[in-house]
Amino acid sequence: MLKTNKDKLPMISVQGAVSHPSSRGPRIDTEGMTHYLVGTGGIAYNAKVGDLATGWVADHLEPGVSSKHSDVDFNRAYNTYSCIGNEAKIISGDAKGDVGYVVGMHGGIEHVILHFADETLEKMVHEDKILVKGWGLGMQLTDYPDVVLRNMSPQLLEKLNIKEEDGVLKVGVAKIAPACIMGSGLGAPGSATGDYDITLHDKDITKQYDLMNLRFGDIVALTDADTRNGRTYQSGACTIGVIVHSDCVLAGHGPGVTTIMCALDHKIVPFIDENANLKNYL
Repeated sequence: MLKTNKDKLPMISVQGAVSHPSSRGPRIDTEGMTHYLVGTGGIAYNAKVGDLATGWVADHLEPGVSSKHSDVDFNRAYNTYSCIGNEAKIISGDAKGDVGYVVGMHGGIEHVILHFADETLEKMVHEDKILVKGWGLGMQLTDYPDVVLRNMSPQLLEKLNIKEEDGVLKVGVAKIAPACIMGSGLGAPGSATGDYDITLHDKDITKQYDLMNLRFGDIVALTDADTRNGRTYQSGACTIGVIVHSDCVLAGHGPGVTTIMCALDHKIVPFIDENANLKNYL
């Protein structure tokens, strides 16, 4: 088992509420066509972790429950302290006491995305309050100081399919994508929250890497992608992340990836593992 500093990490409460869907008006695709689409926010009853993240008649659809805090500063903490795999408990409304977990963060809209059982979704309404036990911010691998961890709970790290070999971490992923097709979110100053998008507009690359079969919750590798701090292209880098929202017709947009691990100089080597999805880990 990988050694970490998890015993030194504070577990702290952060709180959000189910966010109402937002509508940004018509979306224009790469051919100039206008689309009216369901967007971010709300409770998605028929889109959840493990389902396809592509092909939806939607714009950045978030699986399960979208949440945020109404206060901007508090929401920044909610997004930064929440880590994928953390426990999320509903603390108001008819679903009070039910427990789920964090499955991602969506930048721009600044949502924390949560998974709950179907029977819980049926009891939830907008503005239901949710308490997350934030645990994972600042986590480090004791024996691999050059590998940066982001947005990941100790619970998730212990479930990942990781093999240690000659100072390299080999990580099981559902899909691999090249950094040349990364879009929205590129150039952001930090990676301790939010996501950036795999664009699927180049049909040849999309087919080559089988990206139309991406699923919500997939663990994926982005080759030559450096997201240790900001998000940029760097030969030899590798980012491991989680698919957190669906594709989109907009140029420069597509399924979103929240970083959980990154290193330079081929210190991370991905291999295909068809079971590499949050549905199988959490």
